[in-house]
Order: sequence, then structure tokens, then C-alpha cells
Amino acid sequence: MADMKSSVIPAGLVSDVELPVGLTEALETVLRIMARLRGPGGCQWDAAQTHQSLLGNLLEEAHEFIYAVQTGDEAAMREELGDLFLQVIFHARIASERGAFDLAEVARELSEKLVRRHPHVFGEVKAAGPEEALASWHSAKRAERPQTAGLEKVPRSMPALLRASQVQEKAAKVGFEWPDVGGALGKLDEELTELRRAIAAGDKVRSAEELGDVLFVLVCVANYLRQCPETALIATIEKFLRRFDYVERRLAEQGLTPEQATLEQMDFHWDEAKGLEE
Repeated sequence: MADMKSSVIPAGLVSDVELPVGLTEALETVLRIMARLRGPGGCQWDAAQTHQSLLGNLLEEAHEFIYAVQTGDEAAMREELGDLFLQVIFHARIASERGAFDLAEVARELSEKLVRRHPHVFGEVKAAGPEEALASWHSAKRAERPQTAGLEKVPRSMPALLRASQVQEKAAKVGFEWPDVGGALGKLDEELTELRRAIAAGDKVRSAEELGDVLFVLVCVANYLRQCPETALIATIEKFLRRFDYVERRLAEQGLTPEQATLEQMDFHWDEAKGLEE
């Protein structure tokens, strides 16, 4: 396996933390199952998988967990976390088969990183609240690497909103940001004005460009508010679906479909749905 740096975790540092009953046995069992599935006489599909072939599964499971969180379904959260964990185990097993690294090395490296980046917990640094704790994390992270934006390291495979958020966060870490959310909101007003002008001029190319600028600045506003734009939009989509389902049901009670109803009728029932939620 790959060489590992000496551990930064002092002996006994977290030994007083209570672990779930049966954790070691459960982890060993699932690792043995994966080895059996990938091994001789195992599952032909599992044995044929590669890092590349599993990428779609990883994204799918991540989104299913997000949905479980959004809907507050704890049973689904437990199941989807298991499916996500399966992806971690799967990739680690594939890597171990070629002698690159194994799950133990993944866990050790993660543990060391968590200790290094929490000097306010494991070191002498003090943090009075969440914001100072986050600043401590970023300070420790910058100390590990040269202070460059590293924008090119943001994966192009990310959903656009998440990628925009990551790009902006990295630029902010080297000082390329407004001092507060007011600067972002002012820029949003500017970009909306430019979008309106492009639309009024009938310029489709420029309208598309200005629309992108508006979306990009909205992501910037989300970052200042410490909100994930991707999950915020997911929540709004779900809210829209709930309210439109109510509109359709209320129209059906009147013997109408959305196609047959007027916009005023649909707006009326939309406001009803909104009022019920509030």
C-alpha cells in the first residue's frame, strides 16, 4: 500500500468517546462481504466494476440521501447512508486490489486531517463559536498548502450551483470577495438590470450571458448567508411540487384540469396552499 505519514493523533486523545455497540464487528463483516463479492466465485457485476463505472452510482446515492434529509425520513436516511458507505467501501476495495491504498489508510488519513484542522479542539487555539471554529479550520487548511486559489481543482463534474459555490469560496480565501453580503446584493441588482436590458433589446445571446451572471451572483449571496445553493434550490423545487399538487387537487374538485383553468384560478389556489404552509 501507499506509504503513510506518521500519525498526528496523540495516543488516547479520543479514547473516552463512546462508540456504537458492535461497530467493529459490523465494519469487519461488510468488508468481508465486499471482498467475497469481488473475489473468485463472487458476483460477476461487482467484480467487473471500476472507479469510473461507479461514479454514477456515487452521485445517485448522494442525491438520494439529500432527498431523505429534505423529507425528514430517518429510516431512508439510515438506508441511504449505508448505500453511500457502500460506495466508499467499494472504491477502497478496488484500490486495495491494485495495491494503491485500503480503507484503513483512508480512515487514518481522514483522522489525521480532522485533528490537524481542528486546532481549536485538539490544540491551543480558542474558538468562541461556529464562525471562529470555521475560521480556525480554514487557517489550518491554508497552513498545509500554498495560499493559491486553486480554482482549477474544482471538479467540472459538479452540479453547476455547487461548482459555482466552490469556485467562489476558493477565490474568497485569497481575498477576492466583498466585505459583506451588501456588496453581493448590489452586484445582483446590477446584473438584473443588465439582464432586463438584454431581454428588452431582444438579444438572446446576451440574455443568456446575463442570466448566467445573475445565477452566479445569487450563488455568491448564498455563500455569504452560509447556505448551500444546491440544497436551497432542491427545497424550493419540493415546495413548488407540494403547492402545485394542491392546486391540481383543488381544481379537480371543481372538475377542472390545469389546462382548463385560468391563471387567476391557479394563482388563487396557489395562495391557498402557501397560506396553509405558513
